[in-house]
Amino acid sequence: MANGDRRVRGLAARAGGWSARHRWAAVGVWVLFVVLAMGLGSASGMVMVKDSDQLKGETHTAAKLAEDAGIDEPAGETVLIQSRDGSVRSTDAEFRTAVDAVVEAVEGTGAVTDVTSPYDTGTISEDGRSALVQFDMRGEADTAGERVEPVLNAVEKVQKDHKSLRIEEIGGASMMKTFDDAFGDDFKKAEYSAVPVALGILLIAFGALVAALLPVVLAMTAIMATMGLMGLASHVVPMGDSASSVMLLVGMAVGVDYCLFYLRREREERAAGRDPQTALRIAAATSGRAIVVSGVTVCVAMAGMLFTGLAEFEAMGLASLMAVAVAMVGSVTVLPALLSLLGERVEKGRLPFLRRRTKGGNGESRFWSAVLKGVLAKPVVSVVVATGALLAVAAPAVGMKTQQLTLDQEFGDSLPIVQTYTRLNEAFPGGSDPAEVVVKADDINAPEVKAALADFRERAVSSGASRGPVEIKLHDEQNLAFVYVPLVGGSDMDKAGASLDKLRDEVRPATLGKVEGVEAPITGQVAGSRDFNDQLAGSVTPVFAFVVVFAFVLMLLSFRSLTVAITSIVLNLLSVGSAYGILVAVFQHGWGASLVGAEGVGAIVSWLPLFLFVILFGLSMDYHVFVVSRIREARLRGRTTKDAIAHGVVTTAGVVTSAAVIMVAVFAIFGTLSMQSMKQMGVGLAAAVLIDATVIRGVLLPAVMALLGERNWYLPKWLHRLPDLTHDEAPEAIEEQEVSGGEPVRV
Repeated sequence: MANGDRRVRGLAARAGGWSARHRWAAVGVWVLFVVLAMGLGSASGMVMVKDSDQLKGETHTAAKLAEDAGIDEPAGETVLIQSRDGSVRSTDAEFRTAVDAVVEAVEGTGAVTDVTSPYDTGTISEDGRSALVQFDMRGEADTAGERVEPVLNAVEKVQKDHKSLRIEEIGGASMMKTFDDAFGDDFKKAEYSAVPVALGILLIAFGALVAALLPVVLAMTAIMATMGLMGLASHVVPMGDSASSVMLLVGMAVGVDYCLFYLRREREERAAGRDPQTALRIAAATSGRAIVVSGVTVCVAMAGMLFTGLAEFEAMGLASLMAVAVAMVGSVTVLPALLSLLGERVEKGRLPFLRRRTKGGNGESRFWSAVLKGVLAKPVVSVVVATGALLAVAAPAVGMKTQQLTLDQEFGDSLPIVQTYTRLNEAFPGGSDPAEVVVKADDINAPEVKAALADFRERAVSSGASRGPVEIKLHDEQNLAFVYVPLVGGSDMDKAGASLDKLRDEVRPATLGKVEGVEAPITGQVAGSRDFNDQLAGSVTPVFAFVVVFAFVLMLLSFRSLTVAITSIVLNLLSVGSAYGILVAVFQHGWGASLVGAEGVGAIVSWLPLFLFVILFGLSMDYHVFVVSRIREARLRGRTTKDAIAHGVVTTAGVVTSAAVIMVAVFAIFGTLSMQSMKQMGVGLAAAVLIDATVIRGVLLPAVMALLGERNWYLPKWLHRLPDLTHDEAPEAIEEQEVSGGEPVRV
């Protein structure tokens, strides 16, 4: 491995050196970049994903037909009127009086239109205990939640006058308002609490206020810049609602981690007796390079989301990619400048009661030194035990069931509106989330089209797909019709899916499908979930292949070792598999679900497995690159492979543990939210990072490398022609450069 050829210094080393020499310029350029990015992003505005672009398939076609016709469907609302004990029927005078009162009350608000009585539409349950008053909110559907409060108040007033009946409102607008009220602050608190949590952990890790503030400040400025860049990028790839939350989550995690890696190495070199300039150059050449390799690998993993064809995923992938790239650039440019400016003042604000738990002042963790001693003494046993444990944890993932979560699965019974949703579905299966058929014809009022619509309505019920009533709304000018079909199965997605299949495969071809020139795509919540899952399933293989292959190539080029590249992929897959297993065990099988408030979910939200794979595969590379870089550096300096493994793991264990604790804490915050999809994401990410930083990087990685010995650095001769991206610079080489002024020599 050793040779005497002179090497051109790596990108990170050159960037760090320039930054340290031109520190005010580097800081000024960074501030200017952040301000410009925010200003340009604000000026350009954020382009959000259109409904018609969310999915492909019939859901996309239906949304596109409505959009092209200029029809903005209003937010529909429903008032459930139901006898509490069954003693009152829809034919009774008391029931009729309540229905009339509801109709009068909601019309009196002036905020609604198209109010219908159940006695006109037939929306009365088979047992006669329940009926539905239906209407639409005036104005745009996206903002209906802001205007629905007077209507809710009017319905609540009617409820007070009819104690024997249950009178409750549910619909797009009322659910929007309820969720915003219940969880809007919840999300903000989770996002805002990530900063103080990270700062608190960094204070413990560094024991000094200034040192702890640096990573947080740099991460926050990187996030601010990324927010601006998202506005600019949204004109090419429209952003979704979740993109900002995911960007903040990933940006905070990697931004703090990268600064933590850099800063700890610089402090370690100063503690070893090197002067501040040399310590900074060493940190730039070593940790800086690891950050660049890791950052590029994470960006590649995030780019995998762009291959799903799903608008939300593409937005999340691009936003996360930009956050990682900005954090990486900031860490290797402005951070060295700040450290150069601060010098010894980086230790200001020391907390005297916090002592560094290191061995001999060389940055080696006492705890991990003890663990590693046992691991390296019996590597075979360590590999068998660790791998067996991880496979056991991953085993439940074999039976993973994914679906779009229904309202009751997403929120449990934590909100009154969820109970209304359940009662409505019991009385009118599928009535809360009907299938929606968008019918486009050359002439929607043509006799054959009207006959086909009537036939479709009749067969939808006679086929068993719906119990009715099937509602048809005509838009004569646009030659469109909207047909609303309550699906048998209601909130049971499997049964409702079977009803949808009957509509698509049997009823539609036999009716609307026989009329020439008629399009009739079927959309709705159940159809959207089906189309989403189908598209997601089709994207798994290309995304998986892209991420794994490119990560493998990057590791191969960065370490020039076939063995390191292969082991990195295998270990990362073990980490992801373990996260899947924990998710299935807790949220699907309910093992320990009460500990995280996840009882009765019974499924994994459909977008999460692919999302977790991409995110975790990228984040796992952080630790792997950092640890293996340190091992390789020690090996290049002349240590035996076993000694290099011991040195690399114990000297990085402290910073990896600190970084992992920050990530786990930030992710766990999202695990405390009431929405099950966010809870699943938080728990899955936190569990995977914890396993990755402890079992995999602290036990399995050193045990595997110890067994492989010199084969860790194996590169077939036919691969020697590959580009060399190693740019190794040992501390001794940096010191030699300081003395001679020449280029560093590869050891």
